[in-house]
Amino acid sequence: MKALNFIFIILFIPLFNACKDKEEVPQQSTSERVLNLEPTVDFKTMETDFKSWWTYYSNHTPLSLNFIPIDEQFDTIGKRLFLEKLSTGNFIPLKIQSNQENDAYQLFKLGTEADKSIKTTIKNQALINLKHYNMEGRPFPEFKFTDLNGTNYTNENINGKTLIIKTWFIHCKACIAEFSELNDFVERHQQNEDVIFLSLALDSKTDLEKFLKENKFEYQVVSDQRHFIEDKLNLNMYPTHLIVDKSGTTTKVVNKASDMMAFFENRKAEKSPKKILPPAPPM
Repeated sequence: MKALNFIFIILFIPLFNACKDKEEVPQQSTSERVLNLEPTVDFKTMETDFKSWWTYYSNHTPLSLNFIPIDEQFDTIGKRLFLEKLSTGNFIPLKIQSNQENDAYQLFKLGTEADKSIKTTIKNQALINLKHYNMEGRPFPEFKFTDLNGTNYTNENINGKTLIIKTWFIHCKACIAEFSELNDFVERHQQNEDVIFLSLALDSKTDLEKFLKENKFEYQVVSDQRHFIEDKLNLNMYPTHLIVDKSGTTTKVVNKASDMMAFFENRKAEKSPKKILPPAPPM
């Protein structure tokens, strides 16, 4: 089995308690319901061939983003329940054809002939996604960071700004591989003074300064953050990306830079007022 793209520091991943007593289930009118519940791939191939399934799962089912969750009984359910079912290792999610703006994923029950590696992997992946989902909507912990340039960041002095955070360390290959796309991401948004790009690294200031001389990274870098990452945030997987909104609430937690960027830029597009063209001049 291929190694996963991310680095696991510990195997057991404790879950956060849900911050909401009840989870809202999307309500759909007749005109909005999913019209076709056929999966876009062959289920039998997916459950028996780990390589095919992992390639499909990695590229086509980003469970950290918004989607319409459909259970094995063809009912729309809440995202938390969907992830809880996945965490049993008895199901895989497949994208189904839909008339919805968001993608729709349905749970398909694995049979006795299913590859055991698939069961183990989907269980671990679902636990990670469930943990991240339960972090969302919570206040970001109290902090006091000083980056390599001597700039201080606290909950108070960044109030009213969006904070985009990456956790990483020098010898994490998956972390370093993201630098280029994250640098492009920063460049696209560098004119927005209401967004702060901050990276929390495990390494010492001396090691980071030496490393960054040869590896360009446009985020501001804070050294020696193992205690905050692992004890305050309870994160043990690298890289992890977090978005904290202007009110200090954690709105998104993901492992892939591409998922973080998609979420941020989609939300930004939703909030941007649509341009209204002026009427044509009178003839």
